[in-house]
Amino acid sequence: MTIDPTAFDRYRQSPNEWTTLPRLLFGTAITVALWVGMTIAVLFGGTYFYVIWQVSIGGSPLAGGAVQNFLASPQGILTALATFSGIWLGLWIAMRWVHGEPLAALVGASRRVSRSGFLKGLVAVLITSLLSEILLYLLQPEIARGAINLSTWLLFLIPIVALTLLQTSSEEALFRGYLLRGLANRFNSPFIWALVPGLLFTSLHWSSSSSAAINACVLASIAAFALLLTLLVYATGNLSAALGAHLGNNLTGFLLISHQESYNSFALFNAKPLEGPGWTTLDAVLIAGIGIVCSLLTILLLLHQRSPLKVEPDRARPGESP
Repeated sequence: MTIDPTAFDRYRQSPNEWTTLPRLLFGTAITVALWVGMTIAVLFGGTYFYVIWQVSIGGSPLAGGAVQNFLASPQGILTALATFSGIWLGLWIAMRWVHGEPLAALVGASRRVSRSGFLKGLVAVLITSLLSEILLYLLQPEIARGAINLSTWLLFLIPIVALTLLQTSSEEALFRGYLLRGLANRFNSPFIWALVPGLLFTSLHWSSSSSAAINACVLASIAAFALLLTLLVYATGNLSAALGAHLGNNLTGFLLISHQESYNSFALFNAKPLEGPGWTTLDAVLIAGIGIVCSLLTILLLLHQRSPLKVEPDRARPGESP
C-alpha cells in the first residue's frame, strides 16, 4: 500500500505568505479562546435554566452537582455539542483576519468537500465500529437497553447527527486542517506537522473520572484514530474522508452503543461505562488493542488499492496545474 503525496503537497503549499508560525499560533489562540468562551457561556447559561426548570417540576438539580446533572441530561448533551461552534467562529476569524484566506481553504486545495470521500470514510468507520463493538461485547458482555424509547430516538436523530457533525467537523478543521496545514507549510518533518496536532487532539480525551489504566487505553485508541485521520488527509490532500470517519466514530457512541455514562442519553444501548469501576489492567490492554486494530482495518478499507472504499486524492481547481 503506497501513498502518492502529490495531493498533500498541493494542500500544504496552498497557504499564502501570511501563514507564518507566529500568525498560526495567534490564530490558534483566538480559536481556543472563542471555544473556551463559548463553552463557559453556553454551559453555565444552560445549567442556570436547567436548574430553574428542574425546580419548577419538583426535581433536585443540585444533588450531585448542577453542572454535572445538566451535562448528563439530553439537553446538556445537545448544548455541549453546540459549544463546538466556537471553534468554527474562531477559525473563520483566524482565516479571514489573520491569514487573509477563505475558510474553505482548510478543506483542501480544491476548497471543496468530496461527497464520495466523506461517505467512504463514514461507511468504513461504521463497519469497523461494528467489529469493535462485537469484540468489546465478547470482552465485557454487560449491555443494557438505553432509557430512551425508539420514538424519541427517531425524533432526536436528525438534531444529534447535525450537532455531532458540527462537533467532529470543527475538530477536523482545527487539528487536521488549520494546524496540520499550517505546520506542514512551514516544516517538512511529519514529527512536527502530524505529531503535534495528533498529540493535542489525543490529550483532550483524558478523563479525570477514569482510572490510569483505562485512560491509557483510551488515549492509545484515540492516538491510533488520530493517525488514521492524519493518513487520510495525507493520502487525499483533503479533509472529506476524515470528516466522514470522525462522524461515523462519534455517532456510534452517541446513538447506538454508549461506553460513557455521561453521554448515554440518546444511545439505544449502554455498555459498561469506561469511567466506572471493575476494569482490570488486562481489560485496558485488550480495549486498547481492539481500538488500534480497528483503526488499522479502517486504514486498509480506505487506502488499500483493491478496496471498494478506497478514497481518491483531491483534484486541483480549474486553472491550476495538476
